[in-house]
Amino acid sequence: MSFLAQRMSFIKPSPTIAVTTKAAELKAAGKDVIGLGAGEPDFDTPDHIKDAAKTALDKGQTKYTPVAGTPALKQAIADKFKRENGIDYTAKQVIVGAGGKQVIFNAFLASLNKGDEVIIPAPYWVSYPDIVAFAEGVPVSVPCGQEQGFKMTPAQLEAAITPKTKWLILNSPSNPTGAAYTADEIKALGEVLKKHAHVWVMTDDIYEHLVYDNFTFVSLLTVVPELYDRTLTVNGVSKAYSMTGWRIGYAAGPQALINAMADIQSQSTSNPSSVSQAAAVAALNGTQDFLNDWRKAFAKRRNDVHAGLNAIEGISCALPEGAFYLFPNIQPLLGKKTPAGKVLENDLDLCAYLLDDALVAAVPGSAFGLDGYFRISYATSDAILAEAVKRIKAAVEALV
Repeated sequence: MSFLAQRMSFIKPSPTIAVTTKAAELKAAGKDVIGLGAGEPDFDTPDHIKDAAKTALDKGQTKYTPVAGTPALKQAIADKFKRENGIDYTAKQVIVGAGGKQVIFNAFLASLNKGDEVIIPAPYWVSYPDIVAFAEGVPVSVPCGQEQGFKMTPAQLEAAITPKTKWLILNSPSNPTGAAYTADEIKALGEVLKKHAHVWVMTDDIYEHLVYDNFTFVSLLTVVPELYDRTLTVNGVSKAYSMTGWRIGYAAGPQALINAMADIQSQSTSNPSSVSQAAAVAALNGTQDFLNDWRKAFAKRRNDVHAGLNAIEGISCALPEGAFYLFPNIQPLLGKKTPAGKVLENDLDLCAYLLDDALVAAVPGSAFGLDGYFRISYATSDAILAEAVKRIKAAVEALV
């Protein structure tokens, strides 16, 4: 009999972290590895945010805070939702956690009963199904391939809803594809949801500020306010403000759900870092001007890598609307042999080949629920990305 709890069978190590860890190990061994696995901006946290943290330290703001976040940060979050999304939340409807992942964990632990279903459009962020399963829910994956822009259609949503459906997760712009829903597309999904009053919606807006080509981001409640009483709006400072290590995520929603999430947090981590919360206040309330420069840099990288990958025979890549990922289709390469004679049976084999032979670390699409693809992050320098594309091209051309 195993010492470990049965629930551990629902949790797997994060594939993205596993790829990043292996790349780091190879680098430590002296290999010139290019790591494109991590979803982390390469820009430094803006100075005014770091200065706010230093000020908090100097003022001795190093003690416990209220479990669900400081009043100042919760108010800044409520103000952000009103200012940027046109959604009215009070500070009491807001919870702050140690990253968006904890907030999502809290929400599902607080709301799912055994057997409750959660609809997850695929490809999806790797943690969604594991968190759902850990909370004794049933993840219901709905394949949304490249031919439909990696986005769920209203017909697919309608077909996936059952009497057991508890939640729909909507992530736009998406990790891993960068695909983003237009206002009309969200409205169409909202029309389906209006007919099913038992279905709640978790909208994960973490990449909202990273959109390109004049694409207009809209949050669910901005265009479907009728779903206010059964929507949890999730966001954080990690991606837009390059604060991944500061570990601040947040959500707003119905008071009863937020209170339950805070109860869970009170018995797990308690409050997020006090200093990080002070920095997050500065991030939300301070200047957003730097985002224009970051978006321009990300858009150039996206365009360059997109063009480079599509120039490789056997690879086709959609142009994403947002985030900082590309999700190339590599299905024509499956079945080919490496120079060592190994047949590439799936995207796992291809990514292993790229890491071992080309020293480029990417994450297989199957980790995100869609086989025959891989994800790369272009949140690194132009020079590194150019070299990565060069190596991938050489590796693919060596296949027979």
